[in-house]
Amino acid sequence: MSNAPAAGLRARGRNKGFTLLELALTLVVMAMLASAMLVPFVAQVTQRKISATERILDQAAEALIGYATATGRLPCPATEGSAGAEDFASTGTPANGICESYYGFLPAATLGFTPINSAGFAIDGWGTDQNRIRYAVASSTAAPPATPNYAFTRTGGMREVRADIIAGAKLLFVCSNASTAVPATPTCGTGAVTLTDNAPVVIWSNGANAASGGVGADEAQNPHPNSDATPSNGSSDRIFVSRTRTDIAGNEFDDIVTWLSVGNLVSRMVMGGQLP
Repeated sequence: MSNAPAAGLRARGRNKGFTLLELALTLVVMAMLASAMLVPFVAQVTQRKISATERILDQAAEALIGYATATGRLPCPATEGSAGAEDFASTGTPANGICESYYGFLPAATLGFTPINSAGFAIDGWGTDQNRIRYAVASSTAAPPATPNYAFTRTGGMREVRADIIAGAKLLFVCSNASTAVPATPTCGTGAVTLTDNAPVVIWSNGANAASGGVGADEAQNPHPNSDATPSNGSSDRIFVSRTRTDIAGNEFDDIVTWLSVGNLVSRMVMGGQLP
């Protein structure tokens, strides 16, 4: 009896299955397709968080202007232990404007600002506890080491020095890269573009790497490692950095930085009757 039919069945059986090589190739192709789809998805998620953070910062700037228009001053920054409220020094009051520090966190509780975390701090689009919105306000219209006048944080202070503000007093600097200048003589570093040198307020997010932080000099500048937070000194480090986002190791930068212009703040306060 012939074995031909049995041999044919075995051949057809082999054709219906996959070899290990074919299966491996299929898995490789599927992984490549999944990776190709995942990268744009991750980029889209990141962009959504960036856009949300930019919107939050713009809303924070508007809230600060509204507060100044209503009260005649800008609030002090919140500090780690202030639960999102502005924090005055032990001798500080709205009448003298002496803050515990002139850089810290957006005082969301004082502004009635949202979104906030469970501790009362405003948060950015990434939403972790480390992703609190940062806030700095100029302590003076006089350059350090001159005695600060606390013009922006004391009631009526801006009215008294309005001429100095309009004349372009050197306030907070935003530069295109980190400065090597000593804090006592704030200026953007050699080769850096000065984006502004008279911002009364800078608001920023530490971005996606807020928890770990970048190691590059530009990103390290925004936490203000050289700042002297002693109220009598008024925080001498006035330099901030804002530049294009990059993920290059050692030079990463994903901070999102914005600021109030003197012109916008003054014009809104004039319309609100707080400035002549």
